[in-house]
Amino acid sequence: MNLNFFLEVLIGGLLSGVMYALVALGFVLIYKASGVFNFAQGAMLFFAALTCVSLTEFGWPLWVAIAATIAIMWGLGLAIERVVLRPLVNQPEISLFMATIGLAFFIEGMAQLLWGSEVKRLDLGIEDVPLESMMDSFNILVSKFDVTAAAVCAVLVSGLALFFSRTRVGRALRAVADDHQAALAVGIPLQQIWGIVWGVAGFVALVAGLLWGARNGVQFSLTFVALKALPVLILGGFTSVPGAIVGGLIIGASEKLAEVYLGPLVGGGIEGWFPYVLALLFLLVRPEGLFGEKIIRRI
Repeated sequence: MNLNFFLEVLIGGLLSGVMYALVALGFVLIYKASGVFNFAQGAMLFFAALTCVSLTEFGWPLWVAIAATIAIMWGLGLAIERVVLRPLVNQPEISLFMATIGLAFFIEGMAQLLWGSEVKRLDLGIEDVPLESMMDSFNILVSKFDVTAAAVCAVLVSGLALFFSRTRVGRALRAVADDHQAALAVGIPLQQIWGIVWGVAGFVALVAGLLWGARNGVQFSLTFVALKALPVLILGGFTSVPGAIVGGLIIGASEKLAEVYLGPLVGGGIEGWFPYVLALLFLLVRPEGLFGEKIIRRI
């Protein structure tokens, strides 16, 4: 086995895994706050990227467009909490889940109605070329774009992890996640916490949408990037921010290694479905995930 090639594939997978972790983080935040899987996260990612790139096409500087899109996504998150979620407080979780499904189709349709449905190119000013320092020192080809994107994702994920674990809002979030009614009883403003979380989820969707849009083009298929977060969540746990990070790294590395070393044995093309097989096998051993909480219900 060529060690340099193995490290090259592994590092590339880990860098992709950090980006998967960022997408998964949006799901974790919503699930921790409301106990529901946000089916609309992929649509939010698509809407954010399409809005930003469309503003640049109108002649706006990139950073101005990003700032404007941050405000739009924060407003979208607050509007979702006010219009969709607030009337469903203390309703069954399936009601919230079905609401996010309808919300996903609405956001996807609104994005294409406002900005069009053609594929758009997004240039963040980061070249997708081999990183020279890695080539010179270790003779390993690693994309400069992947390294930069992973660094941005790592900083954002770490910052949000600290924010929700060390701040008053984070403690309130954990209380809301445990029991909505109990949180309300002790004076925690449920609607305000939900609004903050959905606003943050909108911001996370923007960053993920920009990075994936710059890599693959801003198009409708970005909505399916969120599906790659499912194996990440299964491995890491639906309620754990550290779990999203570890799960993303495992999925990113395993899919690349499987494609290179197992793909030729089965005809190739296993990168797309191998993470789901791995997640399925993991469910049989540890259904709550590596960092998830075991839930024991009295029957």
